[in-house]
Amino acid sequence: MAQINPKAVRRNAAIRARDVRVIGPEGNQMGVMSTSEALRLAQQYGADLIEIAPNANPPVCRIMDFGKFRYELAKKEKGPKIITKLKEIKFRVRIEQNDYATKLRHAEEFLWENNKVKLTLSFRGREMGHTELGREVILRALADLAHVATPDAEPRLSGRAINVMLSPLPQSKRKRRFTEIETQTSPQPEQPE
Repeated sequence: MAQINPKAVRRNAAIRARDVRVIGPEGNQMGVMSTSEALRLAQQYGADLIEIAPNANPPVCRIMDFGKFRYELAKKEKGPKIITKLKEIKFRVRIEQNDYATKLRHAEEFLWENNKVKLTLSFRGREMGHTELGREVILRALADLAHVATPDAEPRLSGRAINVMLSPLPQSKRKRRFTEIETQTSPQPEQPE
């Protein structure tokens, strides 16, 4: 779609065509009429006559407020907003390898969908005396997710938990690792003969 410069758009008396096809304020077709008649009609509605398609035969004009027209153009240029959500993955100090791999697979999936991920490792009871073990688990998870995310800050101990936020890498720099491995190693069902 070609970008329209709001300053280059002709409106009201600047429209040079003799006849124009007019679209009303509600978006309904009002037919082909002379430019002077279309301007009178626009003034009755208290709006502007804006040339939308100057290359059409006859040119297409719309009756609407010029400020509203510029606002809609600016909104179209910006495009849709990308909504990021925050997802949380919880770890324990004594996590088994299969559980760890499952949690990393989920984290990778969330990051692939442009969501931020918060990794939380919580301690219970005497585990607080060995926070270095928990730090090792979190650092290992950060290293394993380095292909899809970067940490916003260093992992920090706050209360009985170590937290770290991950932001996804740009789409071009991301690589899938855990979901591809799972699909490659899954056994194929045997066909009965």
